[in-house]
Amino acid sequence: MSTHDDRIAKMTFASVYPHYVAKVEKKGRTRDELHQVIEWLTGFKVAALEKLIAKGVTFEEFFDKAKLNPNAHLITGTICGYRVEEIENPLTQKTRYLDKLVDELAKGRKMEKILRTDT
Repeated sequence: MSTHDDRIAKMTFASVYPHYVAKVEKKGRTRDELHQVIEWLTGFKVAALEKLIAKGVTFEEFFDKAKLNPNAHLITGTICGYRVEEIENPLTQKTRYLDKLVDELAKGRKMEKILRTDT
């Protein structure tokens, strides 16, 4: 595992979540929309998400508990200089999937496109 992958694995979801909220709200989207995107990818409803945040789980623990959406592989494109579909480390790829969805939400993309329902 590279140091980059290792750093992502050990980062807590709670440390990044406020940045997700700020990013989408700054662009006129809502926390509810953010939760909808997170639930689509991970299966976590708001109550479960709040518990994970309160526990301070790492991204590794977060995605170990998640039930990844079967359509997650449809998430493609570039985030942080990486093509998400080409990331080899599974945990890093799942984390970048989430980053990509948050990014799309903040950029004003339609929810049905973000949630890959129109394919």
